Amino acid sequence: MEQQNSRNIVFCQKCIMPNSRPRIVFDKSGICNACRNAEEKKKIDWNLRKIEFFDIIQHYKSKKGNWDCLVPWSGGKDSSSIAYKLKFEFGMNPLLVTFSPVIPNEIGNINRENLINIGFDHIYFRPNQKVHRFLSRRFFIERGNPKVAWDAGVNAIPVQIALQHKIPLIFYAEHGESEYGGKVIDNESKKKRNFTEVIEHQIGDDPRNWVDENIQLKDLNPYIYPESSAIENADVKAYYFSYFFKWSMLDNYNYIKTKYNFKTHPEGRTVGTFTNFDSLDDKLDNLYYYMQYIKFGFGRAIRDACRMIQNDQMTREEAIEIAQKYDGEFPKEYLGEALDYLSLDEKQFTEIVDNHRNPEIWLRENGQWKLRFPILT
Repeated sequence: MEQQNSRNIVFCQKCIMPNSRPRIVFDKSGICNACRNAEEKKKIDWNLRKIEFFDIIQHYKSKKGNWDCLVPWSGGKDSSSIAYKLKFEFGMNPLLVTFSPVIPNEIGNINRENLINIGFDHIYFRPNQKVHRFLSRRFFIERGNPKVAWDAGVNAIPVQIALQHKIPLIFYAEHGESEYGGKVIDNESKKKRNFTEVIEHQIGDDPRNWVDENIQLKDLNPYIYPESSAIENADVKAYYFSYFFKWSMLDNYNYIKTKYNFKTHPEGRTVGTFTNFDSLDDKLDNLYYYMQYIKFGFGRAIRDACRMIQNDQMTREEAIEIAQKYDGEFPKEYLGEALDYLSLDEKQFTEIVDNHRNPEIWLRENGQWKLRFPILT
């Protein structure tokens, strides 16, 4: 017997994000907290925020030529625009730190190399691949997310390196919980990175809980976030760039493409969406975003469109048309390499995907899966 849905999936009346997005909040008018945050951003005096930013960096600028800030850097348009501005507009001496993509691709490698060649120091961390492959497979099966360990590593390694090299400042990109709809612990967490928020919302648990008959504690060093006491004792400060400067992925792309030869997707758009300039560096990303669609009922096109609606770069009507065309597109590009990395055949893959379909979101009808609540209006 078909399981019935226990709630209706509704879409924000301003953007098109569904209420199935984790931690998102809709108000009585049916508008999500990401859109409300976008409205609040229009009231901010960004000149005052910029002055506050300058006060911070002036305090930390090195007079001895040391690295005075660190940027967790993928090589993408967001972190690259931050790195470029810090060095060439604001006179800082940043160290760029990359936790390796799960399955690196050529576009990401080229974009990283092109920025490094302009004049940056860079540390590229590649974890033990036997361990990483095991964790990626394990969490794809258990959680429908092959990048849980990567999420932990990309958070932990930059902070570990900042402590090792006594770098006082870390600049992250945007505060995702406020920008895209989530749980904001307090107003200060929009400005400074909150350890509790990182663990609860981005990693999900303490990596030390991953020890089992295959994984030892010593295998997990790349994924373990430093103790908060160690960060406080070293007086390392971590800020979000989006607090000081209005955040827009499209603006970041338009900025960075004028600074060097930033490569975009050769097909003109990335699988599952209409953009060609975002999340280009990992062959596993197509599967990651597809699983977001399977578990929560929205994919990469909705994700990108909502961000552009909130920055007045797209209308809701345009977004609906785009979502109907591209959202949830099957991740055929790189799928063979992804399955090889995860040691899965196509039958196993299909079974795992179907195990993670939320019955509140999906309906099995005539042997086909259909969304219970597709975007129509």
